[in-house]
Amino acid sequence: MLLVGLTGGIASGKTLVSDYFKSLGVPVLDADVLAREVVEPGSKGLNALTRYFTTAILTPKGELDRAALRRIVFANPSDREFLDKTLHPLIRELSDEKIQKARHDNHAYLIYAVPLLIETGQQDRFDRIVAVDVPRETQLLRLLKRDDSNEAEANAILDAQASREDRLAIADNVIDNTGSVEDTYKQINELHAALLSEAKR
Repeated sequence: MLLVGLTGGIASGKTLVSDYFKSLGVPVLDADVLAREVVEPGSKGLNALTRYFTTAILTPKGELDRAALRRIVFANPSDREFLDKTLHPLIRELSDEKIQKARHDNHAYLIYAVPLLIETGQQDRFDRIVAVDVPRETQLLRLLKRDDSNEAEANAILDAQASREDRLAIADNVIDNTGSVEDTYKQINELHAALLSEAKR
């Protein structure tokens, strides 16, 4: 089974692309979804975070208060380091389990959507890397529309991620998501056919 990493900057359209792969019957893992799973109430991940950050990071229901945690770690690099050191191995472990299951089910390939693929140094993990690409200006416009954020905040988010050039440099395939949805789907269909024949080889 081929392991295909899908990446792209914020607001580039990764969800549109991964959802379409899913509709083609391809197993899709999403790093963001796994990151939520490893901090569910009662989990090893949430217990470790609560011991370190105290219950100040919990909602009244005992769930992780993401906004509170984000405020703490953005203000303090060593806290952010602790967060990454704690959660990344748990996400890795969970993703490995799910990848093994897909291998066992004899899928030709699996898509693993990792927004911060370069930032977390996972390039070598994949047989192929697919980047969803749009110009930075497009990301900015979509972010402003989607999150009701101001331009300074949106630019800060974009600056914190790998650059478009860095993503394109590691990509084996690029899906250009600046045109119509139909145009994006057409590119995915072509890539799907290519990946199926590569997996057969």
